[in-house]
Amino acid sequence: MQRVTPVRLILENGMVFQGESFGAERPASGEVVFNTAMVGYPESLTDPSYTGQIFTSTYPIIGNYGVPAKSETYGVSDFFESGRIHVSGLIVQHYSAQFSHWNGSRSLGEWLKMENIPGISGIDTRMLTKVLREEGSLLGKIVFGEKPDSGQESETEFYNPGNDNLVAQVSCKEVIEYGQGEKKVVLVDCGTKLNILRELVKQGMRVIRVPWDYNFSAIDYDGVVISNGPGNPDHCRVTIQHIREALNRDKPIFGICMGNQLLAKAAGASTYKLKYGHRSHNQPVRRVRSNQCFITSQNHGYAVDESLLNNEWEPWFVNMNDGTNEGIRHKTKPFFSVQFHPEAAGGPTDTRFFFDEFARSVVASKV
Repeated sequence: MQRVTPVRLILENGMVFQGESFGAERPASGEVVFNTAMVGYPESLTDPSYTGQIFTSTYPIIGNYGVPAKSETYGVSDFFESGRIHVSGLIVQHYSAQFSHWNGSRSLGEWLKMENIPGISGIDTRMLTKVLREEGSLLGKIVFGEKPDSGQESETEFYNPGNDNLVAQVSCKEVIEYGQGEKKVVLVDCGTKLNILRELVKQGMRVIRVPWDYNFSAIDYDGVVISNGPGNPDHCRVTIQHIREALNRDKPIFGICMGNQLLAKAAGASTYKLKYGHRSHNQPVRRVRSNQCFITSQNHGYAVDESLLNNEWEPWFVNMNDGTNEGIRHKTKPFFSVQFHPEAAGGPTDTRFFFDEFARSVVASKV
């Protein structure tokens, strides 16, 4: 019979959840957040936007289709959003050690152990999610053992990822090029999901991926994409300044997730922290001044305060659940951004056409 190691999730408000370990047996801490997706855990766990966070899945059964094998196309992983797991820990109600899928190569538990990431099963994730919805995202720590002791629990401190520049931690460290297309697009890597890169290459673009603080003004580009990323956008003042300079060139700019926040800040707006963030594959958004709605994938803890945009800009999309901003655009120039993920891997794919729109704007700007 396999040994089961008891483990606890301790929240900063004093609540304790007892569970069983199925990942690496090491303590961890971070911001506890919840995700409502039914599928896509390999993509979510490798999403750099989850850096510093303890990931709670509201879907009760996780692990049933295992983890895909590693493979690459043009130097980019085919099935993951980055080269490693970025979450600090994983919380589930029921872990399925047995998996069945045509592409499954190992169990989720085996993968977590390989990546040295703790995983807890047997947690009442419905109760935990209710707590997070009522109180907002909370700091938490994962410690091993059934009872408090003077060792691991006291030595593991609560960690607030919002205090650190997480973008600098997950961004690429050097300029990397992908694709052979004639249209040259700069991808500002604030912690980019690889499917953004895949979608751009599919559009026939030559993608120049640059670090978050790289001054890309010296590059003769045809367009700019500002990626998603983790943490507080206020840490990216250098990036915002580079975007502000790019606004003077009239070349198309497309922001995604944190890219929406950074473009908005470059345009004069501000951002604020959401109570518990938007992290799901089923967020409804509506195009402003229309009844056109889309179901979107999202992963962010901050939102744009659109009230500070000047009259050259306008809100583009709105979240139908809480009325928060989901995108902005310039009224006359090819600058636009969305708070959601049109490249969503694991779905939905309703908004993937934005890459077509960006490609058309790049082609038009070259005429």
